[in-house]
Amino acid sequence: MAIVETETHGAVFVIRMNRPERLNALGNELRAALADAWNEFDERSELEVAIYTGSGRAFCAGEDMKESLQRGAPGLDSSIRRDPFTSGTLDKPVICAINGYAMGGGFQLVERCDLRLAVKGAVFEMSEAKRWLLGGFNHGHIANIPHAVATEMAFAFRFDAERLYQLGFLNRLVEPEDLLPEAHRMAAHLMSLPPASRANTLAIMREMRPRVAPEVDRFADRLRDHGAKSDLMESRAAFAEKRAPNFKGWDNPEDRYRRPLMERE
Repeated sequence: MAIVETETHGAVFVIRMNRPERLNALGNELRAALADAWNEFDERSELEVAIYTGSGRAFCAGEDMKESLQRGAPGLDSSIRRDPFTSGTLDKPVICAINGYAMGGGFQLVERCDLRLAVKGAVFEMSEAKRWLLGGFNHGHIANIPHAVATEMAFAFRFDAERLYQLGFLNRLVEPEDLLPEAHRMAAHLMSLPPASRANTLAIMREMRPRVAPEVDRFADRLRDHGAKSDLMESRAAFAEKRAPNFKGWDNPEDRYRRPLMERE
């Protein structure tokens, strides 16, 4: 059984993560297979629209933390071949058909897609705050929603599909049996447009995506070392062992008095 399944329906290319026993967590094998699939979609000129989905109960649970622990290194392996979807150079539209959980890095995959539809009851979470990570805050998707909601999202509260649909993050909310049929209907509509118009409109809409100001990124960079790196591995170990984490706090106890929020440029 392939860890990434692809199907061609005319000019539509379906990419399905197929690691249901691990909730499609992003291990090295899955990420490498996804890179191959996205490069194939990019390179085949007859393919015009992609549908991105998952198998089982999850779209994607984010980083495979068990695998990271086994490698002895926190974070995703940077040696995996880059692809046009994750690098942002893909110039074809992508429809995300969210079949279940989209957590952490899985949520960020959803955010990268141009159109999004989800099954009722799907669950979303930006998990970085739980893992002693800063990163998801810098994505533009939290810049154009009410600040109170963005704050809730940044602190790793969970959202259901119904709420994200009401907030305008999702384009469609459907029953499970309607997920892929509706995604194909959306793809058919896109392909009915004049090719140049579709390409130009896609470029314009991507250019209009909200961006976080550079000073926010610089502020986040300074804060990345303000804490305890041991807590990063502890969060992964606790997750893998299904126990409550035992966080140590700051590497330097004096850091807790530094009031980093006051150190803005």
